[in-house]
Amino acid sequence: MAHVECRNIRKSYGGHEVIRDFNLSVSDHEFVAFLGPSGCGKSTILRMVAGLEEISGGDLMIGGARMNDRDPGDRGIAMVFQNYALYPHMSVRGNITFALERAGVAKDEIARRLGAVVETLGLGAYLERKPTELSGGQQQRVAIARAMIKTPEVFLFDEPLSNLDARLRGHLRVEIAKLHRALKTTSIYVTHDQLEAMTLADRIVLMNQGRIEQMGTPEEIYTRPATLFAAGFIGTPNMNFLELEAAEGRLRDGVLDLAAPFALAPGKVTLGIRPGAVKLVAEGDPGAFPVLAERDEFHGETRLLALRSGSQSLLAAIPATVRIAEGERLWARVEEAAMHVFDTGSGMRLAA
Repeated sequence: MAHVECRNIRKSYGGHEVIRDFNLSVSDHEFVAFLGPSGCGKSTILRMVAGLEEISGGDLMIGGARMNDRDPGDRGIAMVFQNYALYPHMSVRGNITFALERAGVAKDEIARRLGAVVETLGLGAYLERKPTELSGGQQQRVAIARAMIKTPEVFLFDEPLSNLDARLRGHLRVEIAKLHRALKTTSIYVTHDQLEAMTLADRIVLMNQGRIEQMGTPEEIYTRPATLFAAGFIGTPNMNFLELEAAEGRLRDGVLDLAAPFALAPGKVTLGIRPGAVKLVAEGDPGAFPVLAERDEFHGETRLLALRSGSQSLLAAIPATVRIAEGERLWARVEEAAMHVFDTGSGMRLAA
């Protein structure tokens, strides 16, 4: 398997630079997810690793060797695309083995590899079918099998589940996780879906406008977002953001008056609170502040309650068994340990 390293990678289209000084080291056997909104540069970087996009500057290293000028077929990688790109006139068997046959691999070796990938991905019953006879999830499994049979050192996934419905995405997410554990292949996975990144990746690279916004384990990024962008992108439902004034150990806006979680210099700050950290309490509870219930959404095991306190709006995730009437006046509290404080101007996290 292979260690992948990007050293000051740059990408320009004419005079427009879309990736600047991108540095990343992916360890052997590691599963890394590139996460971010459309246009953030995550697929561009993946295509440069694959050899499908020219690298404008910097060095791409795979297994210790420089790959900038090597053809895609000489990089030891296999790629699974968003679109399955299967040959419609070929059977499933033919689609999976086509590349090996063209490369002149011996028939008994092809049969051995085919048996292994078919068993891993559960495709034995479909080998003689054409792609049009398969569901979307089955076609994507064929595409994964076609990549897997090459026994690559590096697996690249470019939003492979985005064309599937929610149920199939969940099913194939589990299969990809099992596949990675079984093969222990170095994997880079591009997605705009935070659930895929959070559940699959050993480490998330959160992208924003062609640069790394934050990098870390899913738990690190969720529990300690480094910027307002990271805090707003990771987490469902979205984090609440309240613009407040820090002074004398308090966070205020004229109505809200909260204890600051640590000493802060006077000035404007943005307080981030996960909806699950907003607790409904009794009047008079220490730290409680008044809120008005504006909307109650049933989400199965939880309810998402839209609250207002003065000019501030915030969401609270509460147990579904709790019934709140719209227009009801309540009291809420947020523990200091659950507060995330950011500099309003720079968007950077503030810490004790």
